[in-house]
Amino acid sequence: MKIKCFFAFVSMSLVIPALRNGEAQDVVTKAESRFADLDGAKIHYKSLGNGPEALVLVHGWACSLNFMRYQATGFAGRTHVLLIDLPGHGESDKPKIPYTMNLFARAINAVLADAKVERAVLAGHSMGTPVVRQFYRLYPGKTLALVILDGALQNYFKDTAQADSFIAPLRGTEYQAAAARFVDGILPQTMAAGLRDEIRRTMLATPQHVMVGAMEGMMKDPSIWKPDPIKVPLLLLLASNSAWPDDYEKFVRTLAPQADYRVFNGVSHFLMMEQPDKINLAIEEFLTRNRLLGFH
Repeated sequence: MKIKCFFAFVSMSLVIPALRNGEAQDVVTKAESRFADLDGAKIHYKSLGNGPEALVLVHGWACSLNFMRYQATGFAGRTHVLLIDLPGHGESDKPKIPYTMNLFARAINAVLADAKVERAVLAGHSMGTPVVRQFYRLYPGKTLALVILDGALQNYFKDTAQADSFIAPLRGTEYQAAAARFVDGILPQTMAAGLRDEIRRTMLATPQHVMVGAMEGMMKDPSIWKPDPIKVPLLLLLASNSAWPDDYEKFVRTLAPQADYRVFNGVSHFLMMEQPDKINLAIEEFLTRNRLLGFH
């Protein structure tokens, strides 16, 4: 017990200072913007450090790489970290094309090639979860492990008709109002006002064709929800809420029996921004236990 407490203290002392000193935004902002090419479109990313293995941070629907800044800051200088703006998001190009999970996975692969990274631990938030899982399917040899940040490994909807009904309000001329209702519904009033405003502003600035396309790519493609095994180390960090059915952990363990499954209280869907110290510590413990990215 004393050893575990000492490890936790040392880990927290290494990860937290930059977060509490308000440096997370500066670290990411000051990092050089780079662009990988995917089918003629530019994929924006930032690289902190170097090396053939990296921690790759993948944001969710209508978000940007900046949503993962606290994880980037927590691990920068300790391992190679990549932050990616998925196609259609952030500073990446936003062509009018289908925004499938396959496209997003290929974009990650393009970034890895550009950054000269051979293998990665991929951390995906929300929609980033089916994205990194699809990456694992396409590029298993490049996948060291998966980290899930309040994202689903099974579809929320029973069929495409139900998904279509959910997406329909985003297709019309009043899509911004529909998107605002959706975003407001996942942002608790207890969240710090500055963080709430930042999340809301970024998500609602996403072009309509990207909002709809990415939601369709996530919800209407049954192939990305196949219950195929996950044979690499798997960490799930979830917010305690009604989005997860009572038997969800049991389902996860049918995919990955040894999964590290953790639930956090007092946080929302954006737990990695609300409690970055706890989230980073959990990720570090996972990396250390599995001897990944130089942690041991």
